[in-house]
Amino acid sequence: MPYQSIYARGLFDGQTIIVTGGGSGLGRCTAHELAHLGAHVVVTGRTRDKLDAVAEEIRADGGSCSALVCDIRDEEAVRATVSTVLADHGRIDALVNNAGGQYKSPLKNISTKGFEAVVRNNLTGGFIMMRETVNQWMADHGGAIVNIIADIWHGWPGMGHSGAARGGMLTLTETAAGEWAEHGIRVNALAPGGIASSGFDTYTEEDRAYFREHAVPVIPLRRFGTESEVSAGIVYLLSPAAAYVTGSCLRVDGGTPNWRGGWPLRGSNNTKAFHGFHLAKPPAVLEGTTYSS
Repeated sequence: MPYQSIYARGLFDGQTIIVTGGGSGLGRCTAHELAHLGAHVVVTGRTRDKLDAVAEEIRADGGSCSALVCDIRDEEAVRATVSTVLADHGRIDALVNNAGGQYKSPLKNISTKGFEAVVRNNLTGGFIMMRETVNQWMADHGGAIVNIIADIWHGWPGMGHSGAARGGMLTLTETAAGEWAEHGIRVNALAPGGIASSGFDTYTEEDRAYFREHAVPVIPLRRFGTESEVSAGIVYLLSPAAAYVTGSCLRVDGGTPNWRGGWPLRGSNNTKAFHGFHLAKPPAVLEGTTYSS
């Protein structure tokens, strides 16, 4: 069974799209959907084995995909990666700035080095990817960029370094949308909330217990999102249907930032989840819970 996208086959025929952090989680899912819709997808990341596995999955499904190892924090590596994509494929129609990562810590325990490392991973690296893609190609040909941020609204206790970086990426997105509009480049952000992906399994047991027991009760739609629900939003922002959308942020979060505690949250799984990714598996931390699908 192929990817079950809601979008029409051939939507991205002839296009080349880069997905950073494409070796797992949201990046892997998005790469699959974009390839299913006709794009040649270039997945990048730091781990060759993961990237090659995703590229092989996509090719086995009849899609077109290549993998390039690239650490977005390394300016020269990014510059070389963008040049390689252009040499190999002759164009870059879109960039999905998905790569990132962080660790949980109270602000008082975060070292300056740790803070700067998270900012470089979630903000500076994305900026370098954007700049090089624009300077080497999109400034003369147009294109679309989607920057993946997070549910940062009203602060993010325990993730202050990442919240600062993602907030910076939101403002950077808005700024780039204004500066690069003259080139026909659209720049938008997408902010996922609690999404049941492999990222859940990277946290400590204490955090995983929180996902199992306490996260869903404060989500108005009373469930986690799926990877394919995020990917569908990314595809929309890259598609011709969003030709008049730039400088915006699409939230995919079940309404979490809208609940303030003054209204009882009732029900269970109040909307039917969209499962388009045929290879998706629930994170191990959710197996055996009511939130596993």
